[in-house]
Amino acid sequence: MLRHSRSTRARISWPLALTLIGFTIAIVVVVIFLRLETWPARTARQSSAELERLGKDFRAAFVDIAHLQPRITINNRVYMEQTTPVSELVVLSRRIEVEHELLHTWVGSSKRVKLHGTFVAKAGFDLQQNLSIDIRPGEIIVQLPHAKILGVEQEQVDVLAFENGLWNRISGQDLQDELSVLPQLAWKRAIENGLPAEAERTLQRQLDERLHTRQPLHLRFKDATPNKEK
Repeated sequence: MLRHSRSTRARISWPLALTLIGFTIAIVVVVIFLRLETWPARTARQSSAELERLGKDFRAAFVDIAHLQPRITINNRVYMEQTTPVSELVVLSRRIEVEHELLHTWVGSSKRVKLHGTFVAKAGFDLQQNLSIDIRPGEIIVQLPHAKILGVEQEQVDVLAFENGLWNRISGQDLQDELSVLPQLAWKRAIENGLPAEAERTLQRQLDERLHTRQPLHLRFKDATPNKEK
């Protein structure tokens, strides 16, 4: 009798166990199906949130570096409009030294002036043209004008030679002309030394070091003729 009871319970428990197993498998399948069905939407939300976070990071970076908020688009949708920009973004400065000499002879009488000038050349970007940032899943594009020399500031001028002829005298206009040549020479020297190109590399490095984006970050310049002399 006891053996018959055990056999009956075994026959009852096996169908129940199979039913529970089948029910569990069905639940797992439904959960997996729902996860797969909602995966694109969840991925899109996560991707969108990540891109918006990058947009905020770029805004903070340019507010810190350039004191302006650039125009930012995310997947071709305007995320932030540009604020009224400052006119210039100075990225680097370099000390430039130049010399110029006037030697003039008239009727056997010579006058000579030689000047040495020390200037600080500033290289950066003219932000009167629009600055924009386009953030995409595969890349980030920062559009701005080419860097250029924004100005040269005189630090010091030394007179190396000041020699009058007997009747060929140095005039005030001679000195004015020579002094006006020095900043032009400093401007030209700054371009020859590659300061605009160095400013572009410096901005790229500053953004890379600050933002650490997973997508490649490209600076794209709008004008095709950079670094003209003044």
